Amino acid sequence: MEDMINVVKIGGNVIDNPVALESFLKEFASMPGKKILVHGGGKEATRFSEGLGIKANMIEGRRVTDRQTLDIVTMVYAGLINKRVVSMLQREGCNAVGLTGADGNVIPASRRSPEPIDYGFVGDIDPMQVNDKFIGALLEAGCVPVFCAICNGEESLLNCNADSVAAAVAIGASRLGKVRLTYCFEKPGVMADINDETSVIPLVTESTFPKLREEGIVAQGMVPKIHNALDSAAKGVAEVRICRADALNSEGGTIIRTH
Repeated sequence: MEDMINVVKIGGNVIDNPVALESFLKEFASMPGKKILVHGGGKEATRFSEGLGIKANMIEGRRVTDRQTLDIVTMVYAGLINKRVVSMLQREGCNAVGLTGADGNVIPASRRSPEPIDYGFVGDIDPMQVNDKFIGALLEAGCVPVFCAICNGEESLLNCNADSVAAAVAIGASRLGKVRLTYCFEKPGVMADINDETSVIPLVTESTFPKLREEGIVAQGMVPKIHNALDSAAKGVAEVRICRADALNSEGGTIIRTH
């Protein structure tokens, strides 16, 4: 396992755009060596819920997952989206295997405390509990694991944050070899000016992050991304990068390091 293992996370901005998804998966399939894909899909889950007359309940940008919503996100994430992505990768000659965290108990999770906010069937992951041996066996067999963000709780499936799943998988995989974690989303990286795509900050560290947050340069959804990235770097991931999905195999973006 001496070669670099690439763990790549894509979000709803790619999943929701058929042209962007096809282009991204071609790029991902062409990446050499061992690789793992983690995907979100919250926007599609919201559309599906609303189509059934169930309004999504969001608090601070996070989905409250009651029993009915858990059924829906499991169907959408683990079924519709996951198998669509796997099928598209197979057509690109990439031997993808679609997984939840329950398969092989590869990503156990614990239900989040209802205090101070009860998010319902939402899980938090301890990266040390990730079954790296299971992941390693798949990689050694020439398979490409494709994880959705449904994980395995003690009493039920749990809806987890896809960024956190990617971080946990990358930390687990770092026990097998050198890992690069890449978060792909709609912007070219962390930007000093959100309206200027040339203002990418090339490096964010544990010491520069608080100031960027205080100044409002890093805000909203980017905050948990940076937290996950820094946590990954601190726990053994060799490199963490944030970039646009269409820049997966090129230079640029923002590198996240502890120092």
